[in-house]
Amino acid sequence: MEVFVGIEHVNLKIRNRVILADLSWQIAKGEQWLLNGASGSGKTMLAKAIAGLGRVSGQIKVHYVAGSTLPASTLYVPQWLQFKDKQGSSSFYFQQRFNSADAENTITVWESLLEYATRIHRSEAKAQLLLETFGLWSRKDAPIIQLSSGEHKKLQLIKALLYRPQFMILDNPYTGLDVQTRTCLNEQLEIACAGGMQLLIVSNDAAIPGCINRFASLLDGKLVTSNEPIAVKQQTNLDYQLPYFLQQAPVLAVEELVSMRNVNIRYGEKQILKDLNWCVKAGEKWLLNGHNGSGKSTLISLLTGDNPQAYGQEIQLFGRKRGTGESIWDIKKQIGFISPELQWYFEPGSTVFQAVASGLFDTSGLFRKLSLQQEEKTNELLKLFGLHTEANDLLTQLPLGKQRLALLARSIIKNPPLLILDEPCQGLDEAQTSMFNQVVELLCNTNRSLIYVNHFDHALPDFLSHELMLEQGIAIRNKPILEKEYT
Repeated sequence: MEVFVGIEHVNLKIRNRVILADLSWQIAKGEQWLLNGASGSGKTMLAKAIAGLGRVSGQIKVHYVAGSTLPASTLYVPQWLQFKDKQGSSSFYFQQRFNSADAENTITVWESLLEYATRIHRSEAKAQLLLETFGLWSRKDAPIIQLSSGEHKKLQLIKALLYRPQFMILDNPYTGLDVQTRTCLNEQLEIACAGGMQLLIVSNDAAIPGCINRFASLLDGKLVTSNEPIAVKQQTNLDYQLPYFLQQAPVLAVEELVSMRNVNIRYGEKQILKDLNWCVKAGEKWLLNGHNGSGKSTLISLLTGDNPQAYGQEIQLFGRKRGTGESIWDIKKQIGFISPELQWYFEPGSTVFQAVASGLFDTSGLFRKLSLQQEEKTNELLKLFGLHTEANDLLTQLPLGKQRLALLARSIIKNPPLLILDEPCQGLDEAQTSMFNQVVELLCNTNRSLIYVNHFDHALPDFLSHELMLEQGIAIRNKPILEKEYT
């Protein structure tokens, strides 16, 4: 066996907690690997260590192939795209993506890709071909900040495939992608590996490219390898009993929580939503569906008060027309909200406790003193989600799955009548996803309403009652769910 990556006696710790213990691993030339494991098992830390990112004890050596036409380098592709504005700042907040003035300060999709192609000596034609392959060519003139989370992911993967190094490490590459794009990605990875690239995918997903021929799993700091897929060992001891303050949803004086009539949203030449009519009544549980870029993120922004184009539209929220004197905080106090962008842009200095408690005030971070009752609510939710032992840790120091659980707890701490959960299980393992959906079901057993976005059928709760499907901003399905079939 000719070794491509040699890993010997690697140890990794976080705050004196052993994550990886004396780990050794050899990746032979020609092998394509899938690495899985429960959330927090150390997958991302190991992937970054192999790519030379971060400190590690032990030895890691990549033996690049001399004379290869591919760059002799390792590319680590994180879970989401990180970008900067024209002044070089990467400090964004969620609402910026919907403000035209802020969008003008962000380079476009094509500008970003063309600059990258030039830097890595790739042709403009190849860059265009990949944009077309992933269905982003029509968005080439869009400012990056206006892309949906799925479109951000597409752009990130396009750049990785454009570079195509000798060794590519993809950390949860399917996060936020629709079924069509996942298939497209796997096809492109198979082409790249056939051309000499070696691949390590970090993922618990089953829909992997056919070129994967070796499997590894992390369990209790140890690595198990196989020629066959390895099931992730799931374990949880979480308490599913809701705290008392969440056992009854607030009763509102209106039947329709959301009412939209002939809503049209446009950015330049791009029609995002077209003649949309939609009504969400008390107690209804909606699946919001559609391909990446279909308009879901924009629609949600109209409901959460983050999009200024809501003014002048026929939109009523909680019985009141937008633009009739209500503040954004009047809207947000009725909604429990989570999205991938909320996690990306959240205040980095927040502890886990502060992140959860900030949901009481709809702020990114905690900036005021809590009452005793508010502290008790926060601690009850930390216990519910199994985060009480990490309450004083920085949110950013947690594994991504636990970061998401903290923000899920944040979304329900107000006991809101409406939950808007945009890809709420991104970064969660199977046990955490099951646990969260059970908690959501308990919350929705009252007259609470729900809008749920998810591209993975297996992660959807089975109590959804209605479906709105968007295609290029048009509602092609807007009705009760008669059968448990999701597209």
